[in-house]
Amino acid sequence: MTEDKNKKTEKTLKINGVRGMNDLLPADAGQWAHLEHVLRDLTRAYGYEFLRTPIVEATAVFQRGIGEVTDIVEKEMYSFEDRLNGEQLTLRPEGTAAIVRSVIENNLIYEGPKRLWYTGPMFRHERPQRGRYRQFHQFGIEALGFAGPDIDAEIILMGQRLWDELGLKGVRLEINSLGQADERSAHRIALVSYFEKNAAALDEDSQRRLQTNPLRILDSKNPAMQGLIEGAPQLLDFLGEESLKHFNAVQTLLKANNIPCKINPRLVRGLDYYNLTVFEWVTDELGAQGTIAGGGRYDPLIERMGGKAAPACGWAMGMERVLELMKVSGSLPDAAPGCDIFVLHQGGETLTAAMIIAERLRSAGIDTILFCPPDGQSASFKSQMKKADASGAAYAVIIGPDELAKNEAQIKDLRGTGEQRSVALEEVLEQVIDALVGSSE
Repeated sequence: MTEDKNKKTEKTLKINGVRGMNDLLPADAGQWAHLEHVLRDLTRAYGYEFLRTPIVEATAVFQRGIGEVTDIVEKEMYSFEDRLNGEQLTLRPEGTAAIVRSVIENNLIYEGPKRLWYTGPMFRHERPQRGRYRQFHQFGIEALGFAGPDIDAEIILMGQRLWDELGLKGVRLEINSLGQADERSAHRIALVSYFEKNAAALDEDSQRRLQTNPLRILDSKNPAMQGLIEGAPQLLDFLGEESLKHFNAVQTLLKANNIPCKINPRLVRGLDYYNLTVFEWVTDELGAQGTIAGGGRYDPLIERMGGKAAPACGWAMGMERVLELMKVSGSLPDAAPGCDIFVLHQGGETLTAAMIIAERLRSAGIDTILFCPPDGQSASFKSQMKKADASGAAYAVIIGPDELAKNEAQIKDLRGTGEQRSVALEEVLEQVIDALVGSSE
């Protein structure tokens, strides 16, 4: 009896989605389609090519690419062992390391620089919050093989153009330079010395980072740490002539294109692979987590991952965060328009005729819904008309027994005059096209 009860419980147990990994419902699909359309137009305008990498990569891709002492690798990655061969695998937590792995493996910059873009789901085991989830979607661009400040400026211009296209308000650009390895090393010595003198004021994370990656202490969001961080040595003071020249050139190009920016000497980004220019777009509209996109130059990464040394830079954004900001800015598009035509019938031979008409309309590029009764039984035209109206269709095509006997159909205007008229079946396609063209003028 107990065993039967347990089986019944198993059958009726409600299974929910994983927390922080959300469904995309039909009501929201139009918003995502709008954002994706804008992103594709943006990348086309700047000559970027699409590259898609697998969701699962060898764990070493991110350990080597992102850095083993980063929060992502230490705390947030979804990693597991392949049960077939024992290989250590990881659901990708970000896009750049995977893109670089693919570029190296497929010799994509052998014949010259590449402008690439990607989009897709990423995974991080962190506390879900507004616009930031365990499965989130990222859009990113990567310019590989370009060493000059011009490409740094160009990718920032792309970001600003995107915010303008999306109608986002209150987005600010902050930039900094991380210089080169020797400059960061000199700064690191000064930074460690400063924080060691103030060790009692460091929180637990910062004490750990002091021995592994002290630059990351500057990225702390702990309010109690901000006064101490403000007094820390600034990397900009350790930059050499060439690094300063590169940074100043980027600022000059941004100014020439009327792109305002703020130099934030505490901006270090959360990944190990950056050098020279780094930047973030931030907002006050989404609470404490104000960064919606960021990136910079990562010249050491390709060589670090086993490729021939080559310069590179890029940026990425969280698509959920951007959609949240579009909502706050009031720039989300209206719900996607419905179909063009809704075809009604009474079953039997009228269904056959209606399906033929519907296929002809679709073949002509006209979005068409054919009424299909949920219970498999015919429904009254009155109830079908309610569904036609709810579908958002511009016109209804009605084929009942009386119409079929005359080899005709009725075309009804659902959004304008409400006029209904009879047309020959063989003329339905032509009449529908004329009606749709006329209503769009």
